[in-house]
Amino acid sequence: MNKSILAVAVTIASLTLAGCGTEANQAAQQQHLQPIDVAQVLVKPVQNWHTYTTRLEAPQEVALMPRVSGVIDKINFKEGDSVKEGDLLFTLDARPFAAVVDSLKAQIESAKAALEQAKSEAKRAERLTERKAISTEQAESRKSTLRQREAQLLALQAELTAAELDLAFTQVRSPIDGVVSRANITKGNNVLAGQSVLTSIVSNQQMYAYFDIDERTWNQSFADVTAQSEQAVVMQKVGETSFNFNGKINFIDNQINQTTGTLRVRAVFENDEQQLRAGSFARIKLAADKVSEKVIVPERAIGTDLKNRFVLTVGEGNVLEYKLVTVGERYGSLRAITSGLNENDVIAVNGPARVGPGMPISPNTVTINSDGIAFTLSNNHSDLVAKQ
Repeated sequence: MNKSILAVAVTIASLTLAGCGTEANQAAQQQHLQPIDVAQVLVKPVQNWHTYTTRLEAPQEVALMPRVSGVIDKINFKEGDSVKEGDLLFTLDARPFAAVVDSLKAQIESAKAALEQAKSEAKRAERLTERKAISTEQAESRKSTLRQREAQLLALQAELTAAELDLAFTQVRSPIDGVVSRANITKGNNVLAGQSVLTSIVSNQQMYAYFDIDERTWNQSFADVTAQSEQAVVMQKVGETSFNFNGKINFIDNQINQTTGTLRVRAVFENDEQQLRAGSFARIKLAADKVSEKVIVPERAIGTDLKNRFVLTVGEGNVLEYKLVTVGERYGSLRAITSGLNENDVIAVNGPARVGPGMPISPNTVTINSDGIAFTLSNNHSDLVAKQ
């Protein structure tokens, strides 16, 4: 009897100890759960962004050449300076041209005197003809001489005008507002009219960016866009991480390039602060007209598994689940998900950096921050943000 009582007591004690051990293990497991930031996904109306590479071009560019041949007498600008239309840049030796002008002026005075004499003789011939004191042939000869003198004077006056233009052209002026390059030919050198490039000037108040959109993309995303729509675009320069420059489309070519299947488009950017230079490499972004709602998650929440993209969602019992996703456009630090998630999903915000699927976690609920990030692109340039 005593042995039976002892066996029962041992069994009860063993079960009690086992139960205490299980509770202790569960408590320890709860204490060691990984605290993970989780958040409910965002759902936003978005537009697809399209990115193109280009080089900036000045709306106006001039290879400055003299309109007369001569010797450079003076350079009147500082290389690299901004110049205005009409500013004097080069002066050629004007003395040969001034001498031609003076000579023609003297010839004109002589021609005027000869014309006056011819007029006088023609009038006399008319009076003598009335009295039949001169033959008709002589009278016609004097009238012919008058017309010749008039023509000679007109020819000399035209030559004088051309000579005065040549004299004026010895002062080579800027034909546009812009920035002047270096002087290619310096003082004392002879230059040829229409051949010698003295310097170059590019306008700098605006910059053009030409880029080519393939026909399919144009028809799917931009079919309703016209130059008058002033479709907004943003631009990023080389070495920059943000699209800081706002512009608009102001030209669309009138036909598709049959060789490349693309349409040439031009965007214009104001350059009031002189931060843009012609020839610079740049990236252009513009948004499609169509707006649709998409699930939005942080870029860092997306993991890569060989060739698949996935997101860890919080399932029943706070256990992480593996979900394959298809990613869409990037918006600042956020990314659109086109398939794989729904609006009620809660995700691990920092992705699979420290956790993996099937792992229980201790969730720390946070909110996905989308402040200052543009998901749609309007025609109002103030709506465009650098974070794009």
